Amino acid sequence: MSSSQPPTNTVIEHHCQLEQGCPDAAALLALETGLSKQQIKQAMQKGAVWSGSGKKPQRLRRNKALAAGQQLHLYFNHNVLAQMPGNAQLIDDRGSYSIWYKPCGMYSQGSKWGDHCTIARFAELALQRPGFIVHRLDRATSGLMLVGHSKTTTRNLSELFQQHAIDKQYMAVCEGLLTEPATVTRDIDERSACSHITPLEQCQRPAQSLVKVAIESGRKHQIRRHLLSLGHPIIGDRLHGNANKNSPDLQLFAYRLAFDCPVTGQPLSYQLEPQFLPALPVLAG
Repeated sequence: MSSSQPPTNTVIEHHCQLEQGCPDAAALLALETGLSKQQIKQAMQKGAVWSGSGKKPQRLRRNKALAAGQQLHLYFNHNVLAQMPGNAQLIDDRGSYSIWYKPCGMYSQGSKWGDHCTIARFAELALQRPGFIVHRLDRATSGLMLVGHSKTTTRNLSELFQQHAIDKQYMAVCEGLLTEPATVTRDIDERSACSHITPLEQCQRPAQSLVKVAIESGRKHQIRRHLLSLGHPIIGDRLHGNANKNSPDLQLFAYRLAFDCPVTGQPLSYQLEPQFLPALPVLAG
């Protein structure tokens, strides 16, 4: 079978129930979908093939034999699988968890169509340990993220977030001159949300402000929406601002995390190095 790349608009969702054992899952999917075996194997590596016998299938990373009664699922989207992961950088390796710099464009969480462009998968491959998502940043947001490497530690870190026991602080460059501190309590999607905004620097031409933001909640796009409500959208925000395809990346950065280590109880604090942080002015296209 040909190993040439399928058309860029190729999307295949395929499911099969194995009535008898299958010695070669990739060969079976290739036969039933018309894709090559190599394309199926690449989709497996990128998290687009799933298998299992119950309601919670698992990603099938490598080709193998499957027993009768197993289900096999393929979610092949050429455009998704062709995406390249960003270059995350390791800040600290604590064994059962690690701290990373996630660049703009890298996902926090995958989907059934793949997970190869996520920070958790990047960390898993880099450290050769299982990678579990602890918390999330928008795809367009850069900054510090925790990745768990054991289920127990991942659960404990997630509980710290739920208990608001982790100090999260952000920096953003927004449009206009924001000179006074502000606390925004505007609800997000009918749920309470509170952001504390502190001006740090201003630039007159173009009129831009560098601000620090501490949040008491973690609603979807909270900081972006709250700054927009003040009339100061974040530069590079294509969804809640004035950015277009020629604008720079979203100028929102998760720059500080502080918490007590769930393993040792030791107080830990991480802050982005200056090379990762924004500087005024940011010239919008």
